[in-house]
Amino acid sequence: MPIYAYRCNSCGFEKDHLQKLSDPVLSTCPECGAASYAKQLTAAGFQLKGKGWYATDFKGGSTPPAVEKPPTTDSAPPCQNCAGAEACVGS
Repeated sequence: MPIYAYRCNSCGFEKDHLQKLSDPVLSTCPECGAASYAKQLTAAGFQLKGKGWYATDFKGGSTPPAVEKPPTTDSAPPCQNCAGAEACVGS
């Protein structure tokens, strides 16, 4: 059974109620008796447990993407049409 949050627009009284989906919406405030008791829109609260996709893919939080290393400059630059080179090995 879901838990619904209600709030009175007259007195500001707030309370959570455990109700069936088929139960009628409450409209009378239990605090002041006014007919302005309304259901609130709230975020769903749930917890994932077990060894499924959540535990393996998302439980640890987001990890930054792997950063590729820049290419090393150990090798000689490419040949520029042998201009000024004593020994060209790139042609």
